Amino acid sequence: MEALDYLAEERRKAEFDVEEMKIAWAGSRQAYEISDRVSRLVASDPVFRKDNRTMLSRKDLFKDTLKKAAHAWKRIIELRLSEEEASKLRFFVDQPVFTDLHWGMFIPAIKGSGTEEQKAKWLPLAYKMQIIGCYAQTELGHGSNVQGLETTATFDPHTDEFVIHSPTLTSSKWWPGGLGKVSTHAVVYARLIKDGQDHGVHGFIVQLRSLDDHLPLPGITVGDIGMKFGSGAYNSMDNGVLRFDHVRIPRDQMLMGVSQVTREGKFMQSDVPRQLVYGTMVYVRQKIVADASCALSRAVCIATRYSAVRRQFGSHNGGPETQVIDYKTQQNRLFPLLASAYAFRFVGEWLKWLYTDVTQRLQANDFSTLPEVHACTAGLKSITTSATADAIEECRKLCGGHGYLSSSGLPELFAVYIPACTYEGDNVVLLLQVGRFLMKTVSQLGSGKKPVGTIAYMGRAEHLLQCRCEVQRAEDWLKPQVIVEAFEARAARMAVACSKNINKFPKQEDGFAELSADLAEAAVAHCQLIVVSKFIERLQQDIPGKGVKRQLEILCSVYALSLLHKHLGDFVASGCITPEQGALANEQLRLLYSQVRPNAIALVDAFNYTDHYLGSILGRYDGNVYPKLYEEAWKDPLNETVVPDGYHDYIRPILKQHIRVARL
Repeated sequence: MEALDYLAEERRKAEFDVEEMKIAWAGSRQAYEISDRVSRLVASDPVFRKDNRTMLSRKDLFKDTLKKAAHAWKRIIELRLSEEEASKLRFFVDQPVFTDLHWGMFIPAIKGSGTEEQKAKWLPLAYKMQIIGCYAQTELGHGSNVQGLETTATFDPHTDEFVIHSPTLTSSKWWPGGLGKVSTHAVVYARLIKDGQDHGVHGFIVQLRSLDDHLPLPGITVGDIGMKFGSGAYNSMDNGVLRFDHVRIPRDQMLMGVSQVTREGKFMQSDVPRQLVYGTMVYVRQKIVADASCALSRAVCIATRYSAVRRQFGSHNGGPETQVIDYKTQQNRLFPLLASAYAFRFVGEWLKWLYTDVTQRLQANDFSTLPEVHACTAGLKSITTSATADAIEECRKLCGGHGYLSSSGLPELFAVYIPACTYEGDNVVLLLQVGRFLMKTVSQLGSGKKPVGTIAYMGRAEHLLQCRCEVQRAEDWLKPQVIVEAFEARAARMAVACSKNINKFPKQEDGFAELSADLAEAAVAHCQLIVVSKFIERLQQDIPGKGVKRQLEILCSVYALSLLHKHLGDFVASGCITPEQGALANEQLRLLYSQVRPNAIALVDAFNYTDHYLGSILGRYDGNVYPKLYEEAWKDPLNETVVPDGYHDYIRPILKQHIRVARL
């Protein structure tokens, strides 16, 4: 039986409406139709081919990237694509490029921190791509510690200008995508110096290159920082280094939406509340969580399809061997990752709502939810990107030796994704920020201040510190209220225990430093509760389609119980559940895997990824893996000649014992 028949047979096992699940995954029928149409548009365009990407030299890869970016922009204009359609087209091209930072960071920074006049001047140019921008914050010496940035912007009242300068080697801007070779402008973050006084870090719009010949402007040294991890992958992006030598810019190129310097040289806060900048931060982190679900689902799709194609051992009387996906060890590793992809998708959808909500609140000068929103988005960025990076590597291992082939798509996916664990906030640093927020929340429990949003459960801390799990049978773990209370109790107890231990130190900061690992673990517990809760809330909404809701309920239980099993020590040590109840959870988890199994292929089909986007022979929709692997091997440049270059110089002398031995 050919592999093609394996997947056709697998698809016939589905117990739900796959088309309706595609809509549930996309978020709406309109979103599904746009995604489906644009993904097929990209897949059918030969300019966007990427099967040879990992074999290109750095220069050829970069030129190929520029070609694709230009062609994408041309198609966007020709087809008059909407903003959503254009964003989807760039997504499905699937190659890190300078436009990612232009649209994803440069424009949002101006929208979030600029005045109305500045937006009117700069945004039309950026939207038409008459200027190309990047986001120059990170420096060689400082990343997470933004307040430690060294680049200076000194106000000169005589000329009404700021002088941008890099006073040290470590003040060199380092890492901004698009900066190395392409960007004409940057939002540069620098310390505002006026009359010798430091007014902290602010954003400035700085032109870097001539719009005529693309040469760097006087006083600017700019270039690429060099090769990065992996073949292809993020090496298509020109991450840059940038130094300023007393570069002058007009005063009105300081982003003055929040604070400003007047013509008279007076530093002042604007009428717009400083908290408005949080809107941009929420937008960026929401996008990162959404990207995590995309990368994870892509890896899971490859591993699931290949696990159904691959057969090893278990042959009886000359019959077919056992499909790898039928081994319980494979299911135990794979199915929680499949469930995580859906969980991250739905929490990402909820974050879109949160962004809209926080934007409306900020415009109404309501800042009451900001601390909670900051902690929530920081924590979700951290746990989803860390889990996704680990999961992609696990999916590679789930594919056995063939997963290590570049043509599996998994090595490049891993290499291109893992920077997400450090950009826009190092994941451990973000967890510590969440931990501090939790400690502050615990300290205010007796003050009458009611916790809101995702931290509202802490308002019931007294109950959660005393409650006992009532699970008596394995199926009791399928009750949403049982799951939620167990996760709430674990999060609350870990946070309270951490707070008590910190309070034992004479100085609170010493306690934070000494117990930072405990803080991070408490933060993880809190954030995992959010993801579980939002998955359950999604199930309470209207979900059309035969069997769709049932499959999502199964995946939700798999996600929650696999986390409980993984962190069983936390749940038992904090007294939330007993070891016996933990064993019952694991028993139920095994039963759930049996329910996922017949639907596994259909569940990854619901991601609706084209073979072009997946970029994986192992994850092909038709399952025709082995002939295509064999065919792909012969395309390698090493196979262009039968006898390798260097044979006569190096191999033949060894074989013929004609090596000249030098004497000392």
